[in-house]
Amino acid sequence: MRRLLLPALAAMLFATSSLCAADPKPIKALLVLGGCCHDYKAQQEILKKGLEARAHVEVTIVYSADSSTKATFEPYKKADWAKGYDVVIHDECSADVKDAETVGNILGAHKAGLPAVNLHCAMHSYRTGKGDWFEFIGIESTGHGPQVPISITFIDKEHPITKGMADWKTVNEELYNNVKILKTATSLARGSQELKNKTETTVVVWTNDYHGTRVFNTTLGHNNATVGDARYLDLLAHGLLWATDKLNDTYLKPAVKEIPKKDASK
Repeated sequence: MRRLLLPALAAMLFATSSLCAADPKPIKALLVLGGCCHDYKAQQEILKKGLEARAHVEVTIVYSADSSTKATFEPYKKADWAKGYDVVIHDECSADVKDAETVGNILGAHKAGLPAVNLHCAMHSYRTGKGDWFEFIGIESTGHGPQVPISITFIDKEHPITKGMADWKTVNEELYNNVKILKTATSLARGSQELKNKTETTVVVWTNDYHGTRVFNTTLGHNNATVGDARYLDLLAHGLLWATDKLNDTYLKPAVKEIPKKDASK
């Protein structure tokens, strides 16, 4: 009897341990990108591959090849455009899309509790003149300086997103201005550029509380070398998991350190 019970017990323990070690159900993320001034065709794949390598997340891409400031995206035409997704990554560059219904549909999903990650030119999109997009972002930004390397300094080193991350310096990048920082925003990192006659410093990474919804933001990410930098992708993965309240060892994968040596986007 003992000989029969021991193999059965071992099999039961193995099955239990296998279940415990199983991957969690992946986070459903919608990546929306396209519009003016960036190599979104390449960056959509860089972001998808980089995020899925770092977190248990499944990224679905909505990409527009329209390279103007009027790029639009089919899902936004419907009020329930975000149904089935756990988080949306906004990477649009659509400054001249000002249709009230479109912007209302986008913000309505986030007001209802859908977490968001906003990257780079998303800060300068949907300029309706009402300030509603900036309320969602958490910082009002209206422009940027020249492409010069940005020195990034983490100012909240104990925040779950940035804990353990080291300061670093980008390749040539655009430093977005901070016209106004809303009370709902929490600054995590500043960026500084050394220009000819002065040093410009602004907040480049922050979170925002949008009617109780978690929103992670960074103005970094113009050039492909930055978007593909392991440190940048680590930051985005942590920000996405924080926004969905899943920044833990269950959803984090082992870090992948692949830092491109040059910028392919020019």
